Amino acid sequence: MITMYTKNNCGFCMMAKGLLNNKGIEYTEINIEEDSEAYEFLISEGHRTMPQFYKDGELFVEGGFQGLKDHLDKENIDTTQLGTI
Repeated sequence: MITMYTKNNCGFCMMAKGLLNNKGIEYTEINIEEDSEAYEFLISEGHRTMPQFYKDGELFVEGGFQGLKDHLDKENIDTTQLGTI
């Protein structure tokens, strides 16, 4: 399952949630403004913008929302396999 790191009042975060929901992809959301450990983790990884997407503790895609959108478009994600991303 994908972990999406977000922050409050983030337009790209809201668009990413909409994209994942529309594709039927399950994800866990962690708001870095409410979770200081998550904030420190992302800073230590060199991230300064949200959203960020991780899977199994590794960066899933670079480029935030646009990176996710490009990845899903490029991969032509089959809706029958969405849970396996």
